[in-house]
Amino acid sequence: MQKLGDFKLPHFFNYPPYFTLQPVRDIREKQIQLWKELILEYCRFQKIFVVGLEEDFPLFSNTVIERFLSHEAREAFLSAVVSEGRGEWLDKGHRKCLILWHRIQEWADIVLNFVKDNGLEDSVMTIEEIRSGIESRGTERKARHFQGIFS
Repeated sequence: MQKLGDFKLPHFFNYPPYFTLQPVRDIREKQIQLWKELILEYCRFQKIFVVGLEEDFPLFSNTVIERFLSHEAREAFLSAVVSEGRGEWLDKGHRKCLILWHRIQEWADIVLNFVKDNGLEDSVMTIEEIRSGIESRGTERKARHFQGIFS
Protein backbone atom coordinates (compact mmCIF):
# COMPACT_ATOMS: atom_id res chain seq x y z
CA MET A 1 0.00 0.00 0.00
CA GLN A 2 1.34 3.41 -0.98
CA LYS A 3 1.94 6.09 1.67
CA LEU A 4 2.40 9.84 1.86
CA GLY A 5 4.66 10.12 4.88
CA ASP A 6 2.84 8.16 7.61
CA PHE A 7 -0.54 8.47 5.87
CA LYS A 8 -1.76 5.29 4.16
CA LEU A 9 -3.37 5.98 0.81
CA PRO A 10 -6.45 4.00 -0.31
CA HIS A 11 -6.15 1.50 -3.15
CA PHE A 12 -8.02 3.72 -5.61
CA PHE A 13 -5.16 6.24 -5.42
CA ASN A 14 -3.18 3.92 -7.72
CA TYR A 15 -6.05 3.43 -10.16
CA PRO A 16 -5.47 5.87 -13.08
CA PRO A 17 -9.16 6.45 -14.00
CA TYR A 18 -9.77 8.01 -10.57
CA PHE A 19 -7.52 10.90 -11.60
CA THR A 20 -9.92 11.78 -14.44
CA LEU A 21 -13.48 12.96 -13.84
CA GLN A 22 -15.70 10.10 -14.91
CA PRO A 23 -18.48 10.85 -17.44
CA VAL A 24 -20.99 8.28 -16.12
CA ARG A 25 -23.05 9.86 -13.32
CA ASP A 26 -23.09 6.88 -10.92
CA ILE A 27 -19.36 6.29 -11.27
CA ARG A 28 -18.61 10.01 -10.90
CA GLU A 29 -20.68 10.18 -7.69
CA LYS A 30 -18.70 7.28 -6.23
CA GLN A 31 -15.46 8.89 -7.39
CA ILE A 32 -16.37 12.22 -5.77
CA GLN A 33 -17.35 10.47 -2.53
CA LEU A 34 -14.02 8.62 -2.37
CA TRP A 35 -12.00 11.76 -3.09
CA LYS A 36 -14.00 13.81 -0.59
CA GLU A 37 -13.32 11.26 2.15
CA LEU A 38 -9.64 11.05 1.19
CA ILE A 39 -9.19 14.83 1.27
CA LEU A 40 -10.88 15.12 4.68
CA GLU A 41 -8.94 12.20 6.20
CA TYR A 42 -5.61 13.44 4.85
CA CYS A 43 -6.18 17.01 6.00
CA ARG A 44 -7.18 15.85 9.47
CA PHE A 45 -4.17 13.49 9.71
CA GLN A 46 -1.74 16.20 8.54
CA LYS A 47 -3.56 19.05 10.37
CA ILE A 48 -4.10 20.92 7.10
CA PHE A 49 -6.75 23.63 7.19
CA VAL A 50 -6.50 25.24 3.74
CA VAL A 51 -6.21 23.59 0.33
CA GLY A 52 -5.48 25.70 -2.72
CA LEU A 53 -6.63 24.59 -6.16
CA GLU A 54 -3.52 25.95 -7.81
CA GLU A 55 -1.06 24.89 -5.12
CA ASP A 56 1.03 21.75 -4.93
CA PHE A 57 -1.20 19.60 -2.73
CA PRO A 58 0.18 16.04 -2.33
CA LEU A 59 -3.11 14.27 -3.07
CA PHE A 60 -3.58 16.02 -6.39
CA SER A 61 -0.88 13.95 -8.11
CA ASN A 62 0.51 10.44 -8.07
CA THR A 63 4.00 10.20 -9.52
CA VAL A 64 3.98 6.39 -9.22
CA ILE A 65 1.30 6.12 -11.94
CA GLU A 66 2.18 9.48 -13.51
CA ARG A 67 -1.29 10.97 -13.00
CA PHE A 68 -2.57 14.28 -11.68
CA LEU A 69 -5.98 15.84 -11.15
CA SER A 70 -7.14 18.50 -13.57
CA HIS A 71 -8.23 21.89 -12.24
CA GLU A 72 -11.83 20.86 -13.00
CA ALA A 73 -11.49 17.66 -10.94
CA ARG A 74 -9.85 19.50 -8.02
CA GLU A 75 -12.68 22.02 -7.97
CA ALA A 76 -15.35 19.30 -8.25
CA PHE A 77 -13.90 17.36 -5.31
CA LEU A 78 -13.44 20.42 -3.10
CA SER A 79 -16.91 21.69 -4.07
CA ALA A 80 -18.30 18.37 -2.83
CA VAL A 81 -16.51 18.93 0.49
CA VAL A 82 -18.06 22.41 0.69
CA SER A 83 -21.56 21.23 -0.27
CA GLU A 84 -21.46 18.69 2.55
CA GLY A 85 -20.66 21.45 5.05
CA ARG A 86 -17.11 20.21 5.58
CA GLY A 87 -15.44 23.15 3.87
CA GLU A 88 -15.83 26.81 2.91
CA TRP A 89 -14.45 28.66 -0.07
CA LEU A 90 -12.19 31.45 1.17
CA ASP A 91 -12.51 33.54 -1.99
CA LYS A 92 -15.07 34.22 -4.70
CA GLY A 93 -12.90 32.62 -7.37
CA HIS A 94 -12.90 29.27 -5.53
CA ARG A 95 -9.10 29.10 -5.42
CA LYS A 96 -8.71 28.31 -1.69
CA CYS A 97 -10.84 26.06 0.46
CA LEU A 98 -10.98 26.01 4.26
CA ILE A 99 -11.25 22.36 5.31
CA LEU A 100 -13.45 21.67 8.33
CA TRP A 101 -12.70 18.38 10.05
CA HIS A 102 -16.10 18.79 11.68
CA ARG A 103 -19.08 20.81 10.45
CA ILE A 104 -19.54 24.18 12.18
CA GLN A 105 -22.41 22.84 14.31
CA GLU A 106 -20.31 19.83 15.34
CA TRP A 107 -17.49 22.17 16.46
CA ALA A 108 -20.03 24.21 18.43
CA ASP A 109 -21.30 21.03 20.11
CA ILE A 110 -17.75 19.89 20.92
CA VAL A 111 -16.93 23.23 22.56
CA LEU A 112 -20.26 23.36 24.42
CA ASN A 113 -19.89 19.79 25.71
CA PHE A 114 -16.32 20.51 26.79
CA VAL A 115 -17.49 23.56 28.73
CA LYS A 116 -20.33 21.63 30.37
CA ASP A 117 -18.25 18.54 31.12
CA ASN A 118 -15.59 20.65 32.83
CA GLY A 119 -17.87 22.99 34.80
CA LEU A 120 -16.90 26.10 32.88
CA GLU A 121 -20.43 27.31 32.04
CA ASP A 122 -20.25 30.52 34.06
CA SER A 123 -16.87 31.61 32.71
CA VAL A 124 -15.82 33.64 29.72
CA MET A 125 -13.02 32.01 27.75
CA THR A 126 -11.41 32.37 24.35
CA ILE A 127 -10.75 29.38 22.12
CA GLU A 128 -7.04 29.80 22.92
CA GLU A 129 -7.77 29.56 26.65
CA ILE A 130 -9.84 26.43 26.06
CA ARG A 131 -7.14 24.96 23.84
CA SER A 132 -4.15 25.63 26.03
CA GLY A 133 -5.36 27.08 29.35
CA ILE A 134 -4.82 25.62 32.77
CA GLU A 135 -8.54 24.79 33.05
CA SER A 136 -8.29 22.33 30.18
CA ARG A 137 -5.05 20.56 31.11
CA GLY A 138 -5.53 16.86 31.51
CA THR A 139 -9.09 16.82 30.23
CA GLU A 140 -10.10 14.16 27.75
CA ARG A 141 -11.66 16.52 25.18
CA LYS A 142 -8.69 18.87 25.11
CA ALA A 143 -6.36 16.13 24.04
CA ARG A 144 -8.71 14.72 21.43
CA HIS A 145 -10.29 17.79 19.85
CA PHE A 146 -8.44 20.96 20.66
CA GLN A 147 -4.86 19.95 19.87
CA GLY A 148 -3.93 21.45 16.54
CA ILE A 149 -6.88 23.84 16.39
CA PHE A 150 -5.85 27.39 15.53
CA SER A 151 -2.16 26.56 15.91
